[in-house]
Amino acid sequence: MDASALTENYRTLAKLAAVAECGAVVKANGYGLGIETVVPLLARAGCHTFFVAHLSEALRARKAHPLAHIYVLNGMPPGTEPFYVADNLRPVLGTIDELTRWRIIGGPAALHVDTGMNRLGLSIEEAKSIVSTDLLAGSGIELLMSHLVSSEIPDDALNPAQIHRFERVAGWFQGKIPRLSLANSSAHFLPQPPRYNLTRPGYALYGGNPTPGKPNPMKPVVRLESTVLQLRNIGPGEHVGYNAMWGAKRPSTIATLAIGYADGWPRSLSAPDGKPGGEVVLNGRRCPFVGRVSMDLITVDVTDCPPGSVKVGDLAVMLGDGITVDDVAARASTNGYEILTSLGRRHERRLIGH
Repeated sequence: MDASALTENYRTLAKLAAVAECGAVVKANGYGLGIETVVPLLARAGCHTFFVAHLSEALRARKAHPLAHIYVLNGMPPGTEPFYVADNLRPVLGTIDELTRWRIIGGPAALHVDTGMNRLGLSIEEAKSIVSTDLLAGSGIELLMSHLVSSEIPDDALNPAQIHRFERVAGWFQGKIPRLSLANSSAHFLPQPPRYNLTRPGYALYGGNPTPGKPNPMKPVVRLESTVLQLRNIGPGEHVGYNAMWGAKRPSTIATLAIGYADGWPRSLSAPDGKPGGEVVLNGRRCPFVGRVSMDLITVDVTDCPPGSVKVGDLAVMLGDGITVDDVAARASTNGYEILTSLGRRHERRLIGH
């Protein structure tokens, strides 16, 4: 992982946030890169506010940064209140029950209002219903937030519709809740970014493209390499991998790599006859997967590499040297979020550029 790229990405987003504070989403183990690694790096870059999904992640983030503001997006299940108090954590409250229970405790927290995602958060009707009650009095709620549905598509009509709903709700709570947050990674790049007081980038911090279809404004953060375990020469008609899905049409050289779906490399990158799959870079040349991606191994056709240029022990680049996380995701029919957050525990993680 390139620490300097991570911090540069944060500073780029913080500049786009303008007068708003730029926070950071570090859920899913820091998007697969390690909470304990990314939180201190982002803090040194100037970040003071972090968002996680689960209480267990918040406890790890707290150990990594004793003074940070840490919000837990998935709310406050019954019985977890003591943990929030003990470690100065901030629940993102999404039900009236959660708000009622938190009011007994009091302290900094966020109120989540749903404006179109229909997952977590108070409905707009529920939000309106509490405006005239005393549920907010003494609760410590300091942040009103919602979540954009389609910010990566700048001209999607859902964006202005959600912003309008959010501003309507914010108007009801004016004078009651001082801060607002709506912008995720891609929202920083909307024609009229909904910056408000606090932004919440995630994917873009880690090198993912927040502007699909356009050049990526972020620096690549992750480089992933795997080792060539064995080289094998096969003749026309011989098959490779489970279920004989790929057959050689010519004399071929196959390299077997020490990585598979147990390491987070999707099985959907398999390459049966007639279907392109994943690719790696070996000694500067792109080489295609052949056959199935298995649990621990991937097979690659290196026939077109110069004779002798690929050797046992060489490193194949899975991410890097022009292969981006979004490239891999497109070939795997998923998104880059899944690629990053699926990186397996067997990978040796090293930090460079710090």
